[in-house]
Formats: sequence, structure tokens, C-alpha cells
Amino acid sequence: MKMLFGRQVYVDSAGVRPVPTDGFVIQVMDEIGIDVSRHRSKSFDDLEDTSYDLIISLSPEAQHSAVELTRTMACDVEYWPTLDPSIIEGSRETRLQAYREVRDQLMKRITERFDSGPNPVV
Repeated sequence: MKMLFGRQVYVDSAGVRPVPTDGFVIQVMDEIGIDVSRHRSKSFDDLEDTSYDLIISLSPEAQHSAVELTRTMACDVEYWPTLDPSIIEGSRETRLQAYREVRDQLMKRITERFDSGPNPVV
């Protein structure tokens, strides 16, 4: 989203727990010109700001955490069920393809959900 909207909207990223950056993620994002090699994984507990308008969760566990986090906040939560590509087994190319599919599905979903014109809907 940062690539699409720049500084027009505040975007942050967190998971249920921090994990090391996945090499497959680095590679498939680099394929589309996005460098995430220096990205630092955070958990919901690591978030410095809790004044969000929208949280999008990608797994059932993240959905549960997002609902708990926003119980006393005026914040919308959307659940976008997403395959965890790290569970895919097979050759390197098979695994990379799973990551590419998730990347492409999320990019499509983001561009469909948010108008990336001059006044994005957030």
C-alpha cells in the first residue's frame, strides 16, 4: 500500500508475532520493484500508534487479535482470508510460485478495495 499511496495515507504492518523476514518474500517483492529486505517484523503489541481507521487481517489468528485490539476503538476490521505460502512444500520454484500468487492476489485486492486515484478511499 505504501507503494500505491505514498504519504497520502498512514500504513503500518504487524502480525500476531514478529518473525524473521522470509527470503521468498524478499525475492517476489523485489520482482515487482519493492525492496523489503530491511523490513522489521512487528507484532500487534509492538505497534506504537493505535489510532487506525482500518485493520485488514489475513489469517484467522490475526483476525482474532485485531478484533481484540479494537474492542474499545472506533476502527473497522476486515478479514481477507489468505493462504500462508510458507506452508507450501515442493521445489523452490513451486514455493516461489505460491508466494507470487499471494502477492498478486493481495495487490489485486488492495487496488480493488482502495481507489488509487488522486483521492483514495480509506
